[in-house]
Amino acid sequence: MNPRLNRAEPVQPPRERPLFSRILFPRNELPLIKQLIFRWEFSPQLEVLAGIVNGSVAGRQPDSERIDMKKPFPVSTEFIYQLFSLILVIIVVHAIYVAIIRPRADSFLAQQAAMLMEDKSYVTERSVYVVIRDYEQEVCFILMFWALAIMGYKAVTTIRQRALLHMNLIPLEEGIRILPEDTHDLSRHIQALPPPQRSALLPRALLAALHRFGTTHNIQDVASATHAYCASEGERLESELSMIRYIAWAIPSVGFIGTVRGIGEALGKAHQAIEGDIFGVTKSLGVAFNSTLIALLISIVLMFLLHQLQLLQERYVLDAEAYCEQNLTRHLHIS
Repeated sequence: MNPRLNRAEPVQPPRERPLFSRILFPRNELPLIKQLIFRWEFSPQLEVLAGIVNGSVAGRQPDSERIDMKKPFPVSTEFIYQLFSLILVIIVVHAIYVAIIRPRADSFLAQQAAMLMEDKSYVTERSVYVVIRDYEQEVCFILMFWALAIMGYKAVTTIRQRALLHMNLIPLEEGIRILPEDTHDLSRHIQALPPPQRSALLPRALLAALHRFGTTHNIQDVASATHAYCASEGERLESELSMIRYIAWAIPSVGFIGTVRGIGEALGKAHQAIEGDIFGVTKSLGVAFNSTLIALLISIVLMFLLHQLQLLQERYVLDAEAYCEQNLTRHLHIS
């Protein structure tokens, strides 16, 4: 018998890993590294990278959690309208300036310069074309017409939605009570409206109130839900006016830019005024004051129309809440 077969093999102590390996890959991360290497060898690289980003070893996500990359990016109709209205306003206003305003303003200024050269005591006249000829005024008019287009869109939308206040969305006779069991039929009547009307504030508030009453059987919860829904809609309408407020703020700023530019040009032509030619200085000062004048006038008109639009929207929200109270909440009854 071979004595080597009966000899017990000495137990080898576990070999200690190198220092850099213990620092980079601790013990508890070795299974993760091995699974990651396995996935890298037998799975597509994109799935492994997706798994690393999501914090899991498995690169493949469940079908319910996978994002559909082919789904188009949601763009609202109002955003498309604002974009194309801005492009249209720029084209139309710039074409009017190039074809009409600036040629007539240059002709008038040339005529005034010739009259001033002949008679030093000649008093120059003012023209509307000269007042609005500069680039700052053009930008102000572009912003004004763009803001008017946005406000017109919002005003027409609000007026169309206000027409629902005159419709009988809750077909009930006087004295009829609404029980929690009746909410389903009434909701179907509102859901039968066309999509543009169904997406308005009033139908959505009525549906939310009916759903709350059918779920909780509590009239106080219905009143609270209606008030909260209308309040959130009012805040949403208020936030959507931020772009118009920004335009109303930007127009005077553009006018002040023209003021700074005109004063700078006037200072650069000061030597001509010393020599006796003050036409260049007065022309540059005209740029400074005309741009500020037009910007402030446009801002006054725009802010007035903005407040009228805000008043129209606030009245619509309050009338919608009153409609829900008058035509729905007071008819609710718990058996």
